[in-house]
Amino acid sequence: MNLSKFKYFGLAALSLLPTLVLAAAASDGPVEKQPVNVSAIAMFLVFVLLTLGITYWAASRTKSTADFYTAGGGISGFQNGLAIAGDYMSAATLLGLSSLIYARGFDGFIYTISFFVGWPIILFILAERLRNLGKFTFADIASFRLDQTKIRTFAAFGSLTVVFFYLIVQMVGAGQLIQLLFGLDYNYAVVMVGVLMIVYVTFGGMVATTWVQIIKACLLLFGGTVLMFLTLNYFGFSLDTLFIKATESSKLGTKLMEPGKLMSDPVSAVSLSLGLLFGTAALPHILMRFFTVPNAKEARKSVFVATGFIGFFFLVVVVLGIGAITIVGTDPQFFENGVVGGKLIGGSNMPVMHLAKALGGDIFLGFLSAVAFATILAVVSGLALAGASAISHDIYARVIKKGTASGEQEMRVGKYASVFIGIVAVLLGILFKDQNVAFLVALAFGVAASVNFPVLILSMYWKGLTTRGALIGGIVGLITAVGLVILSPAVWVKVIGNATPVFPYDHPALFSMSAAFLATWFFSVTDKSARAKAEIAAFDDQYVRAQTGIGAAQASDH
Repeated sequence: MNLSKFKYFGLAALSLLPTLVLAAAASDGPVEKQPVNVSAIAMFLVFVLLTLGITYWAASRTKSTADFYTAGGGISGFQNGLAIAGDYMSAATLLGLSSLIYARGFDGFIYTISFFVGWPIILFILAERLRNLGKFTFADIASFRLDQTKIRTFAAFGSLTVVFFYLIVQMVGAGQLIQLLFGLDYNYAVVMVGVLMIVYVTFGGMVATTWVQIIKACLLLFGGTVLMFLTLNYFGFSLDTLFIKATESSKLGTKLMEPGKLMSDPVSAVSLSLGLLFGTAALPHILMRFFTVPNAKEARKSVFVATGFIGFFFLVVVVLGIGAITIVGTDPQFFENGVVGGKLIGGSNMPVMHLAKALGGDIFLGFLSAVAFATILAVVSGLALAGASAISHDIYARVIKKGTASGEQEMRVGKYASVFIGIVAVLLGILFKDQNVAFLVALAFGVAASVNFPVLILSMYWKGLTTRGALIGGIVGLITAVGLVILSPAVWVKVIGNATPVFPYDHPALFSMSAAFLATWFFSVTDKSARAKAEIAAFDDQYVRAQTGIGAAQASDH
């Protein structure tokens, strides 16, 4: 593997979830395939066997479309909150964000806080109305009072675009991560992830996907918390000592605790934050989670529980990143050729893994490696299910069959779609093996924030939204998001090879979201057709259901 590939991995592996993007600035160092990690592989196999057992159990409970798409609405708010937290707390969060704090100190902490505080607010705004208005997919809400065929087709296309962009990043990241942590070959990792994803979704549906996510979240919280206590124990459980030692150990000195380079470009910072914030809130597999609970109260509880766990985990990551500055950053065994301050063994994303080895030995390093990889399995399963539901529920059952398909037919198409998505994901993962896929993260979140989010939020909160405004606004958002990413430094310079970018920022959300909202508003208020008047008049009935839940989908009996 050459140097450029290593760099690509640094970006790709740090692009598995939102916080990876934040960490990209600290991930430009090379990484290398490590020796075979037997303890990590053994622990990962235990996780796989456990989740396959759950899938076997879940298969017996997956008898209807409601079971397949939403676990029959039988997931409690606490369980769903853990699953949402699992979606949010990724291998990227653990590796990338701790690396960012290890390298940049205060800047990493600022990004962590600014990203986190907006997320629960957005989901609190969405959660109750999502649950009351939707059934299986977010297209149920977007098309509630608008043209079913046009809006569902548009929404399904937007969902599948996000799913495939994001799946490519996950698959490439999985292949590279397993080289780094387990010492196995890339293609084996991609195929293994694809097969397990197909098994989880096809046989276990949302029940299996949810429990895989919950188990992974618990393991990640457990592993991170144990490592945090080991770190605090190293410093005598004194935060003062922790931070003083960090500033003494870092080459940045006291500047470690001051704003630095990452805050020097406010436009990029705002655009990135908007993309992460609103893109995350519009990711199809995140939105689907609010249909798995029995009512709006449990949906709100989900956000509350998820926010608590995510907030705690981010604090854990901060302690790990700061602690690694002293424990890892001053130990020659973790640097190439034993040169303290040189290149970290395994690359710049490895401080937390080295910290695990320093404080917990090879066994704990193996455990944390297995958990890091297991997080990818959980995320890709959710993505595959979201994509399958867009194909089977929105396109097949509602657009093609116009609501005449039976539940058995719809679920069968959903399972075929899961297999199709899994195979395509594996092929794309192998095809993009040597490519720089970091820009796909910007695309996935840019499309989600600029195409899905404006239509979703306006359909729930703005009476004046019409089909014409939603369609044109969404298309403007899609073209703007994709176009600006292509013209950005990430693609125009790094991928295509031009000297200077046409558009100076890597993250388009600030501009593409604004364009989408503006176009949606303009083409809605200028729509004077009879259908537009009927759609506006239908908002009152929708508002009553959104507020009360009267007529909302009920949980299945289990």
